[in-house]
Amino acid sequence: MTADSYLEGQLLLAMPNMEDPRFDRSVIYICSHSKDGAMGLVVNEIMPEISFAELLDQLDIEVSGEVADTTVFRGGPVEAGRGFVLHSADYVQETTLIVSETLALTATVDILRAIADGSGPQHSLLALGYAGWGAGQIEEEIKNNSWMTVRADDEVIFYTEPDDKWARAMAMLGIDLSMLSNEAGHA
Repeated sequence: MTADSYLEGQLLLAMPNMEDPRFDRSVIYICSHSKDGAMGLVVNEIMPEISFAELLDQLDIEVSGEVADTTVFRGGPVEAGRGFVLHSADYVQETTLIVSETLALTATVDILRAIADGSGPQHSLLALGYAGWGAGQIEEEIKNNSWMTVRADDEVIFYTEPDDKWARAMAMLGIDLSMLSNEAGHA
């Protein structure tokens, strides 16, 4: 696989035949992808059991004033207690991973403080946990018709309601959802 064929900065869309129920209708932003594997964040599954204010409290992050209403997403099943912030590239720390021209990933408590006090990135998505694949695994799953890819779109990631992200991303591919089959095969 060449560097040009890696999926970093793309959206991964679960197909209707997804065998793993944890990823049913998932939209995943691929943060890194190499010959060694891939890592991404599910950007369309909210964690209703925890609020941003509660997360800050658990991490002993003191905030003066009212905390912004920031949605917490379930980023994936791996390291579910670890936080990641996918955000606009206008905010960069020493440990920030620049994924594309417009998007970056930061996984420190400093960005949580910055978001809480209003000095963080212009756009952000906070996720607990991530989705990960070993060497060649994501490529095999794509070959087996479990996933489709589409270029990442800030509108889908940051401004679309979570329940609408999958359909909107599929529409970017020009796919009529009623025509999708649950099975791979021939016409």
